[in-house]
Amino acid sequence: NTSIDELPQLWNVLKGDMSIVGNRPLPLYEAEKLTTDKYALRFRAPSGITGLWQVEKRGKGEMSEEERLMLDNVYAENHSFAKDIKLILKTIPALFQKEDV
Repeated sequence: NTSIDELPQLWNVLKGDMSIVGNRPLPLYEAEKLTTDKYALRFRAPSGITGLWQVEKRGKGEMSEEERLMLDNVYAENHSFAKDIKLILKTIPALFQKEDV
C-alpha cells in the first residue's frame, strides 16, 4: 500500500540508469511491440521511478494501455525540470494511497 517496493529502484537512479521522474521502463516483450511512430516517442524521455501516468489518474479508476502510452508521449514531448518537480510533489501523497495500483 505504501509503494515501498519502489525503493530498490533508487539504486538504479544512483547508478545513472534511471531518473527519479520519467516514463516507466517497460518489460522487453511490451517495448518490442511499440515500434510505430505513435508510441516510439515515449523512448525520447528518460526512464523513471515516477511519471505522468503514475499520478495523473490515481484513485480515479482504471487506466487503459492506450491512455498510459499517450501520457508517456505527452511527458516525452513536454518534460522539464519544473514539471518534474511538480510530478515529484504529486507523487508524495500517492505513496500513501489506499488502493492497489
